[in-house]
Amino acid sequence: MARLPRIDLAGIPQHVVQRGNNRLPCFLDHRDRWEYLSLLREALEATGCQLHAYVLMGNHTHLLLTPPEAGAVGQMMQRLGRRYVARFNARHDRTGTLWEGRYKACLVDSETYLLRCARYIDLNPVRARLTSDPASYPWSSCAALCGRRDDPLLALHPAQQALQASAYPAGIAYESLLREAMPDEELDAIRLYLRQQRAWGRDDFRAMVEAKTRQFASTRPAHRPRRAREFGK
Repeated sequence: MARLPRIDLAGIPQHVVQRGNNRLPCFLDHRDRWEYLSLLREALEATGCQLHAYVLMGNHTHLLLTPPEAGAVGQMMQRLGRRYVARFNARHDRTGTLWEGRYKACLVDSETYLLRCARYIDLNPVRARLTSDPASYPWSSCAALCGRRDDPLLALHPAQQALQASAYPAGIAYESLLREAMPDEELDAIRLYLRQQRAWGRDDFRAMVEAKTRQFASTRPAHRPRRAREFGK
């Protein structure tokens, strides 16, 4: 059966994850990570996508970004993925695929939902028990969003700008947000919407997405079979 197209809208943030093939590492050392970030910056500039949060883990990456037009995220990920794999394979004297199929992406509602998603991304190293202080992890957006360093990759979303303006010094409000416990149901929701590549947010946000894309934007129970057509096209 043909793959259903991803839900994709201009100006709507997307949470993107890409995993190494068979969950194997996609970064073998710090040079690989620097290479990835350099190519990510080039891909962002080439496509006009704005990056709001990111983390590089051992065998996967998370990105939170807003495209200027539909299709820009796909173009960015294709450009980034192909160029990184070519350099990774050449450097490590290997051939073949590095990524586990297509990347996963879900749309993210603005304001509180986007901030929760950024928090989820930046807390990945803590959940993986790599550190107890997410801002100390060098391969994420956390330190920059907490005001501890500059990061030329990042372009703050209006929700992040409002959060920074709410307290002084800049970043202290985000640090407070990071210290709040993430409820299990929120973790489950983020993972479910990402896995099913839907639209995470308020009911009216999903209704707007469905009206504009003519695609189903809510998640399904795991046991429910997928219908080929949602809107009787």
